[in-house]
Amino acid sequence: MKLQSYINGHWVAGQGEGTPMFDAVTGDTIGFSTTDGLDIPAVLEYGRTKGQEKLRKMTFQERGNMLKKLALYLTKRKNEFYEISYRTGATKIDSWIDIEGGFGNLFANASLRKLFPNQPFHVEGDPIDLSRGGRFMAHHILVPKTGVAVHINAFNFPIWGMLEKCAVNWMAGMPAVVLPAPQTAYLTEAVVRVIIDSGILPEGCLQLLSGMTKNILDTVESQDVVTFTGSAHTGRLLKAHPRLTNEAVPFTMEADSLNCSILGEDAVPGTPEFDLFVKEVRKEMTVKTGQKCTAIRRIMVPENLVEDVQIALGKQLDKVTIGDPRLKEVRMGALVSKAQVQSVKDQVSELAKTAQIVYGNLDTVETIGADAEKGAFMKPILMREDNPFTNTAVHELEAFGPVSTIMPYKNLDEAITLAQMGKGSLVSSIFTYDDTIARDYIVGAASHHGRILVGNRENAKVSTGHGSPLPQLTHGGPGRAGGGEEMGGMRGVKHYMQRCAIQGTPTTLTEVTGIYQPNADYKETDKHPFAYHWEDIKPGMSLKTHKRTITDTDIINFGNLTWDHFYAHTDITSLDGSIFEKRTAHGYFIISAAAGLFVYPNKGPVAANYGLEECRFLRPIYHNDTVYVRLTCKERVDRDSRGTELPSGIVKWFVEVFDQEDELVAVATILTMVQKKSPFADINRKTISGYLNKLSEEAKPEWGTMSAQEMVEHLEYSVRVASGEIQDFEIETPEKILEKVHESIYTHTPMPKNYKAPKVLEDRAKELRYENLAEAKVKLLEAYDEFTTYFKENPETTTKNAVFGILDKFEWDLVHTKHFNHHFEQFGLI
Repeated sequence: MKLQSYINGHWVAGQGEGTPMFDAVTGDTIGFSTTDGLDIPAVLEYGRTKGQEKLRKMTFQERGNMLKKLALYLTKRKNEFYEISYRTGATKIDSWIDIEGGFGNLFANASLRKLFPNQPFHVEGDPIDLSRGGRFMAHHILVPKTGVAVHINAFNFPIWGMLEKCAVNWMAGMPAVVLPAPQTAYLTEAVVRVIIDSGILPEGCLQLLSGMTKNILDTVESQDVVTFTGSAHTGRLLKAHPRLTNEAVPFTMEADSLNCSILGEDAVPGTPEFDLFVKEVRKEMTVKTGQKCTAIRRIMVPENLVEDVQIALGKQLDKVTIGDPRLKEVRMGALVSKAQVQSVKDQVSELAKTAQIVYGNLDTVETIGADAEKGAFMKPILMREDNPFTNTAVHELEAFGPVSTIMPYKNLDEAITLAQMGKGSLVSSIFTYDDTIARDYIVGAASHHGRILVGNRENAKVSTGHGSPLPQLTHGGPGRAGGGEEMGGMRGVKHYMQRCAIQGTPTTLTEVTGIYQPNADYKETDKHPFAYHWEDIKPGMSLKTHKRTITDTDIINFGNLTWDHFYAHTDITSLDGSIFEKRTAHGYFIISAAAGLFVYPNKGPVAANYGLEECRFLRPIYHNDTVYVRLTCKERVDRDSRGTELPSGIVKWFVEVFDQEDELVAVATILTMVQKKSPFADINRKTISGYLNKLSEEAKPEWGTMSAQEMVEHLEYSVRVASGEIQDFEIETPEKILEKVHESIYTHTPMPKNYKAPKVLEDRAKELRYENLAEAKVKLLEAYDEFTTYFKENPETTTKNAVFGILDKFEWDLVHTKHFNHHFEQFGLI
């Protein structure tokens, strides 16, 4: 088998035999990988052009939903990747980290859409006033870079390594070219095939080069971004490429590092922290057979506890069974290849020049269900370096496998120094129940680490552990670790965007950013802003309210209602020396009174008050002062609707409260949940009659096999079900998914074409009941009239639907809207 690359919209194979790939368990040759003969510059240019075509124009919400859809698609097909993953030597747990951890990255980054505006670019921070009075101002925006993200990945996480990077650049609006390590490229290729086949990503957003590609950096440009995961040595060679310097191409390196874990001085044998520490070290030595960039390589222990830790770790390692990773009883699989085994042994031999091996050996390994000679198996190796300040090889050489070294320290200052001697790492951890020790270690060691975990008895059951990078947190580290950062929530997304400072008037910047800037021109509306649906509300839409005079009684009543009896509101004899001149209205009363002035009382698209984001009281309001409000749309934010909730978005409203002198006295940003416009045509007696008048006997469906009369009789039958006339059937949807199916009627998702009707409807639609189409139309309208009358006389009644379960009148109207639209579109009436 020769792996193929997905480039320029096609799957193609490189020329020549290529590099062999081996089954880590059996040693068998899986196939070959090569990119020889492929036009690499054309691949990068295709990403910059075709890949940017749609992705760059998508909003953050659209990109996030795309990632979520892809994550769900891949999750449903996850089992097919496990069998392939076993061939890399990974156990079920190892594979879970790689496979489902990778998909989890897509989910996590998809959720970031809620933190970004509903547009293709991001507006960062607060506006900056560059002039007195705010008529000249500045803001910062971030737009997607117009290049391509080039990801050069290591062998140990062929799925997670790709998706933790791609999820972020896709969210930013940038396409990617992935270059996986040859040893495990067959697993990456399998996932990419599924991704491409899904059709979820726009073409050009993902390209794959399956094999070594020495000239990948030769034609990168200033708008491209390059990321590398792998050895520090290889990373430094890539970073020195002259093209990166000449074009000023951003380069992020996440290198294998000599991560350390510290046992706190309080964590003596018998404490939960001691046991947690020992188990964590054992886990980090054996998960992925120690082939993790975050694995614990240096074990730092109080000098009086070295023997205890060594013995306890040996007992834990005795429990580790090695062999075929498919077997349930196996706890550690194989390294990725025989070559990797030899590399690890060579490094251990170097370390053994000063350190001693205290557990395991390099010559023998017992395996279960596998041939130790054929597979890339190795026993865990625990070493001990008693003079870590003098013998520095332990801080310089990494054996990238199931190898770790114990070393002693006298006090916490020494532990911090030892940690720093690794010259920068991705992660460190300390196990202690003493928060003072934890604080002192973090403050002392944070300069040399990308992440620090504090483990103790309280977080043991929920901790993600020392070696687990999380998409919400930055992943990277200084010095030897590469000096880069990946993931980190919004931080990671911004790495693929260009920050630009923009200057202009508030009105101009409102139009540019899509966010209302204070002092920008207001946009007066024909009706109250609360009467518009979410899509129709625009930043700058504004309403000036009528006025209200605040009375002494108002202030007293508000204090009695809220129990807020602060002296400025209740005791005018105590105002001497204060900032108040006379009885003062409560700040929250001013905001409440403002709401009373601007709230639209009629039922409309505004569904609920969603919260208060900011609030400032700029000067006191006294009794007999008069206030009015300027309500202005600040920003629209999309949101996902859940459960039995109609689709809606959030609107942020800028509230300015003025006094009788037109002086600004308070500002706030309030949030409302505003319903979105339905994409469906209204369905009622009048509209149904109008559509039916356009339907002829000769009408042909655009999909499906129904005749015009069959369609009308089908609708009539469903309406009679709704009114309770026909209820002699069972709900066909399984109970375990009924709630989710029921909730789908609240969405704006149309019924799919060729939707399979419930069996009860199919059975009763086999024969026409009326003489002709005209009679069927009359019967449908009669049925709809009866439906309306039935629920008018029985407003609390519910009836049964074979698909959606028990429905009330409101829910039946939602079903009818979708159902009638579906069939009227089927016959070209809508």
